[in-house]
Amino acid sequence: MSQSKFGTAPVFFTAISTILGAVMFLRFGYAVGHVGLLGTIAIVLIGHMVTIPTAMAIAEIATNQKVEGGGEYYIMSRSFGLVIGSSIGIALYLSQAISVAFYVIAFAEAFTSLFDYILQTYPELPDAVVWLLQKKQTVSIPALFILTGIVLTKGADLGVKALYAVVFILVVSLIAFFLGSPTIEAPLALDVNNTVVNKNGFFLVFAIIFPAFTGMTAGVGLSGDLENPSRSIPLGTLSATIVGMVIYFFIAYKLAVSASPEQLANTNGLVMADIALQGWWLIPLGLAAATISSALGSLMVAPRTLQAIARDDIFPSNNFNVWLSKGQGKNDEPFNASIITIGIAIVFILMGGLDIVAEIISMFFMVTYGTLCLISFLQHFSADPSYRPTFKSKWYLSLFGAIACFSLMFFMNPVYALASLAFMVFFYIIVSRYNPDKRNLAVIFQGVIFQISRRLQVFLQKAEKEQTSSWRPSIVCISENSFDRLAAFDLLRWMSHRYGFGTYIHRMDGYLSKETNQAAREAKNRLIKMAENSDSNIYIDTLISPSYTSAIAQVIQLPGISGTDNNLLMAEFSKQKEENLDQVIDNFNLVRSVNFDTILLGSSERGYGFKQSIHVWLTASDYQNANLMILLAYILLGHDDWQKGYIKIYAIYPEETCSEEREKLFQLIKAGQLPISQNNIQIIPHKTTIDIRSIINEKSQDADLTIIGFRSEVLKREGKALFEGYETIGNTVFVNSIQEKVIK
Repeated sequence: MSQSKFGTAPVFFTAISTILGAVMFLRFGYAVGHVGLLGTIAIVLIGHMVTIPTAMAIAEIATNQKVEGGGEYYIMSRSFGLVIGSSIGIALYLSQAISVAFYVIAFAEAFTSLFDYILQTYPELPDAVVWLLQKKQTVSIPALFILTGIVLTKGADLGVKALYAVVFILVVSLIAFFLGSPTIEAPLALDVNNTVVNKNGFFLVFAIIFPAFTGMTAGVGLSGDLENPSRSIPLGTLSATIVGMVIYFFIAYKLAVSASPEQLANTNGLVMADIALQGWWLIPLGLAAATISSALGSLMVAPRTLQAIARDDIFPSNNFNVWLSKGQGKNDEPFNASIITIGIAIVFILMGGLDIVAEIISMFFMVTYGTLCLISFLQHFSADPSYRPTFKSKWYLSLFGAIACFSLMFFMNPVYALASLAFMVFFYIIVSRYNPDKRNLAVIFQGVIFQISRRLQVFLQKAEKEQTSSWRPSIVCISENSFDRLAAFDLLRWMSHRYGFGTYIHRMDGYLSKETNQAAREAKNRLIKMAENSDSNIYIDTLISPSYTSAIAQVIQLPGISGTDNNLLMAEFSKQKEENLDQVIDNFNLVRSVNFDTILLGSSERGYGFKQSIHVWLTASDYQNANLMILLAYILLGHDDWQKGYIKIYAIYPEETCSEEREKLFQLIKAGQLPISQNNIQIIPHKTTIDIRSIINEKSQDADLTIIGFRSEVLKREGKALFEGYETIGNTVFVNSIQEKVIK
């Protein structure tokens, strides 16, 4: 593996030599000519409103974790997970690989004046020679191969040493430029808004200029070769960013007062050479040095990014991952990844067009920077205890940087922006398909969701509680037979689908131990899979308890997961066995002592049938339960499984009061307090000599769910017998309301 040995200086020099590179020499005059001095200053400011938050985000993340080979990719993949990190990392790699072509093309521009001089001096040259001198590829292709040979044979060590010479040439070139005199066509007085007549739009110019500012992350790619990345990356990156911004302000002013807009807007010439002292050779030399160093830096960084991606086994082919991840020599030089990088660079060099390549690079860098800022913001918001960077940015700066990046993409070129985002989505789908075992998009925002949930629960707890007039179910269900009978699980998920919240507790008999805890975890995982397969929105947990009473006591004291207090307990029993019915009855008063409503589900072999007909049975002595029963029936119909369902209400009243009770019901319906139709109500006169159970069994023998109320005093008198005698009908819900519910 690589022997880390570099300090802060290579990070700074790599960044500053890239910032003060090709765009500064070739296109900064173009910017002043088309958008004026104020517009150019705005471009510099807006560009650094993106790059400075990104530089601070990188510095922050780098001081929190060990940054290994891969630079920005390593940061993203270890923060967002390998799947989405590699999806963005591939886009990052392509921007770095295309940057090689960009800088090599720009390097060829340094020879334009020389070739023009040769063509003018020797007009009788052979056509083949003239053709070669007119093609920028004549310089760019050989330059690429020479650089490749240097990188593959000498590695990053030589590249870093060359930076010092490059920076020296840049400094000399800039001094010559600032000491230079205005051209003959220079304006007599400064006009900050002076531009050419047919000028390009602001954001088009911005897209072409923006790659100048992206150099601030160039040094991050050397993370695997640094002795102390957590110190060198923040210090080198931020200092290069700020120094570069200040220099660009002075360059913009110098250009505005030294040449006319027409001279500045000409993209075919080096206007800085016309201004600088001895500019005819110093400026091309500076351009050549800056571009060749930037190309060299990109050639060092891009293969290392690709190598890091391959070492995470991201690509579908294992053989391809192994081939790409191989390094050579004591510094683990990414030889095979360099070959791929060179191939991509050649394609874009043959395409030519410096401005088009600049726009493409801008898009990919914007996505990368936006993601880095988003990581920083999410880390601030999620408040992860393990996130303790020694350098701290501000959450609002990171959020602003992320929003600015993604917004500017569409301002610059909506087509390119959509294409770059679609490109990454495509790679995300491919990578996630072949790497299902790696962290993906679903787990990115866990910390954020945790914080939102925590704050909402605290807010809801402090807020004024809902009154009975706006009652909604917050149900906790306890069952020992979760894997034998699904009736209670299904009923809870239906009632929790939209209008309420449900907590399902699977009780395991016994004492807490290592073995029972492991068994409880396995049971919980099984139930979670059941919940996922049924698309339910219930919270699931397990409880180990030696007695049913202690289990009930613990369950009714559970805090509401939704932020509101639990208010309803659901228990279940089998009509065929009734093995746990006595336990439920024995603890009924315990449940009522905490003002819980109670649902007791008697399940049958018929289950819920076709999930259509819900029968609700009302009696004259059961008004307190009536509205809760109707509410529960109405809530059930809100679930897709009951989309064809309907409610039918049976009201059993003594013969002598039937007329009065019917009128009361119809008045409730007319007032909109009962969400049912009069046609779905059947009034049944009841003779005291006839058992109500026989009427229910007859009328509801084909019902898919039957809802019956019960009163605590009757339960105390009759006990278990109160729930018996309904074996001939399907699943039955027995309801006891602690107080009457109001239906609005």
